Amino acid sequence: MMLRRGSMVTEDLSRPRVAGPLVLLVDDYDDSREMYAEFLELAGYRVCQARDGRQGVEKAREFGPDLILMDLSLPGMDGWEAIKQLKSDDRTRRIPVIALSGHNQNEVAGKLGPGWDYFVAKPCQPEDLVKEMQRALSIAALAGGQQ
Repeated sequence: MMLRRGSMVTEDLSRPRVAGPLVLLVDDYDDSREMYAEFLELAGYRVCQARDGRQGVEKAREFGPDLILMDLSLPGMDGWEAIKQLKSDDRTRRIPVIALSGHNQNEVAGKLGPGWDYFVAKPCQPEDLVKEMQRALSIAALAGGQQ
């Protein structure tokens, strides 16, 4: 696995280059982030990683991912604020965001209001996360074709 200094874009040169959707994975727990990144790469996604909300917002603006997986409990700028910033920025507002959290879904809905697109409770099975990602990407593709 190759790690580009400062950007945390992963790439395994021993496998063919993946041409799938680009996913920005924002999680402060290294083990969790690396486990999901590895699984997503094996499932055909390209993965860009961030450790906190500020870095997540910066990387979303820099890379323009197809989908964002955002943990909500992050150091510094938390996921709640990061999603609000992403949804208020013309460059990133149309990127689907899946909120990942151990919080109750009703609590998440109350705090985020209309900013989040999807919710997945942690811990979750990677296969279940991929199903939700596929659904989000399909809906985004349909919405993009209607604009």
